[in-house]
Amino acid sequence: MRHSILRTAAAALIIGTACTALPAMAGTPPGVLIVGQSAEPKSLDPAVDTAVTDFRILTNIYNGLTHYKSGTLQPAPALATSWTISKNGLVYTFDLRKGVKFQDGTPFNAAAVKFNFDRMLDKNDPYHKLTGPFPLAFFFSDVDKVTVLGPYKVQFTLKKPYAPFLSNLAYPTGLIVSPTAVKKYGKNYGSHPVGTGPFEFVEWDRNNKVVLKRNPHYWNGEPALKTVIFRPITDTNTRVSELLSGGINVMFGVPPNSLRLFQNANFKTYQQVGPHVWFVILNEKDGPLKSKLVRQAMNYAVNKEAIVKNVLKGTATVANGPIAPAFAWAYDKNLKPYPYDPAKAKKLLAEAGYPHGFSTTFYVTQGGSGMLSPVEMGTAIQADLAKVGIKVKIETFE
Repeated sequence: MRHSILRTAAAALIIGTACTALPAMAGTPPGVLIVGQSAEPKSLDPAVDTAVTDFRILTNIYNGLTHYKSGTLQPAPALATSWTISKNGLVYTFDLRKGVKFQDGTPFNAAAVKFNFDRMLDKNDPYHKLTGPFPLAFFFSDVDKVTVLGPYKVQFTLKKPYAPFLSNLAYPTGLIVSPTAVKKYGKNYGSHPVGTGPFEFVEWDRNNKVVLKRNPHYWNGEPALKTVIFRPITDTNTRVSELLSGGINVMFGVPPNSLRLFQNANFKTYQQVGPHVWFVILNEKDGPLKSKLVRQAMNYAVNKEAIVKNVLKGTATVANGPIAPAFAWAYDKNLKPYPYDPAKAKKLLAEAGYPHGFSTTFYVTQGGSGMLSPVEMGTAIQADLAKVGIKVKIETFE
C-alpha cells in the first residue's frame, strides 16, 4: 500500500547558460550536450525499464504511437497519425506514419507494432521470456489482442474500457523497438537499442557514459545537436561540482539547497510541476504494518510541512493522496491530507496493541527516479516516528 508523503511542486532542471556562452563550459565541443544523471541505467529496452533516469535516455532513441503534447500530459500523434475509438471504448484503430524506418533500416509498420506488444503481453511469444520480465506491462494489461489490418493500420481490442490507454501509449513503456534488433540480440537487446527516434545509440560505457548521436534520417526533422552524452553521477554533491566546473551541461535532481547557488552563479534554472508523488511503501504482509491503525498512526506522526520547509526548501507541497495535480482530470482538490498529529498517532498505536511502539527498517535509495534528497527525507521521517515510539533503522542503496 502506498502512503503519499510529499508531492513535488518543482522538479528542478538546471542548465548552464554556457550551453550557449558560459565560459565554464568552453571545453564542451559545439553540438555536444553532456547530461548529469543520478543513476546508471538498468537497461536501454523501454519495455523492461522503470526508472526516470533510464526514460530520459530512451525518449531520445525511440518514439511511441502517441506522445505528450509539449507542456502537457495530453496525448498527441507520433508514430500514429490518427486514430478512432469505438463507441463502447473497446476498439482503438490507428493509422500509422508511412515512410518511417528504424535506425537499423527496418521499416516501421503495423507488424512492428504488433511485435512490440505481443513481446510484452503474450506469455507464449518466443521473445516474452527471452527479453523480459516487463514490470510495467500492467499499463497495457487491458489489451486483449493486437490485430494488423494493413501495412499501416493496426487495431487494439481491450478487455474493458480503459481511459488512460492513449496516455499510456505515450509513456516510455509504450515506446516502439526494432523487431529486427530484438531478434538479433535476444536477451542482450537492452544493450543494443534501436528505435525510430531523433538520436541513435553509439555506446554504453558501463558506469561511465551512454553516448547517442544525431539520427540524420529522423522522420520529424534532423535534430540540432550532434551528440548527447549521459553520465551517471550518483553522488549529488559531485553532480553539483561537475556542473559548476563545466564537466556537465545539464543536471537533473538538483538538491533544493543548491538552487540559490546556481541562481547566484548565473545559471538558468527550470522548474515545473511534475506528475510525481513521493511516498513510503509499507509492507503489509506481516508484523505491525499489517494493521491499518498502525499505518494511519505513521501518517499522522510525520510532519510533512516541516519536510517541505526544512529539507526541500519549499520545492514541494504536501500531497493529499496518490494522484498528483498534474493529472488534472483525475485529481481531487477537495481531498484533505493527513495532518501532523503525534498525539493521535500515539493513541492509534495503543489501540493497535503497540503502546510502546515497535522497530522496523526503511530501505532508502540515494537518488534516481525523480527524487530529491531521499536520504534526508527518510532521516526526517525516522526522527518523527521515533517521537511516537517507532524505532526506524535506515539502510541506503543506489
